[in-house]
Parts: sequence; C-alpha cells; structure tokens
Amino acid sequence: MAFQARFIHRGDAVDYTPSADVAAGEVVVLNDLVGVAKLDILAGVKGALAASGVFDFAKEAGGGVTFAFGEKGYWDDTNKLAVKTDGGGANKYIGKCAQDGGAADADSSVWLRLSQ
Repeated sequence: MAFQARFIHRGDAVDYTPSADVAAGEVVVLNDLVGVAKLDILAGVKGALAASGVFDFAKEAGGGVTFAFGEKGYWDDTNKLAVKTDGGGANKYIGKCAQDGGAADADSSVWLRLSQ
C-alpha cells in the first residue's frame, strides 16, 4: 500500500517563524489558520502558535454585541478584534464561544475555543 499519512503530533501547537517579533497573546493569521502566541517569538526564530484551547479574545464592544455560548467567532485582523461575522470572507473563523455572553467582562472580551 502506498504512503497516505503519518502522525506527526497532536496539533495543539504549530511551528511558526515570524518575520517580525510576535508578543505573547498576539493573534496570528496564516491563511485560514488563526493561532495565538503563548510566548514571545523573536523575528526569524522558530516558535509555536497555539492551535487549540480556550482564549480570552478582545472583541468588538458596544451596541449590545454579545456572544452566546457555542456561537461562532471570527477574527477581524484589521481591527484586531473578535467579531460575530465572517465579513464576506475577510474575517477568519476562530472557533466557538466558551463563555456565557452575560459575563461581567462581556463588553470587552469573549472566550473562544480555537477550532479550525
């Protein structure tokens, strides 16, 4: 039988070598993959982006913008915020809300579970 696939690792993180420094907590969009730097990554040095887990993302605020538990969230890379729509394909899917929208900090952030 011909080679079809070989296990590499669980995929909780993916290798990433940035062209500019990346700070811990920075959201990185690589085509349709949205990852989060768990540690600082220096330019030109291989580091890792989290590709799974629950993260507290800054979100669009005001106007009653809330996320319901299980609702989809997208990353607006221009404004560096989690939003509720794909923006006609401009915003990249992050994952689903992992927190009740009525939480005290719901005006400024949202917990999203990375799932791409």
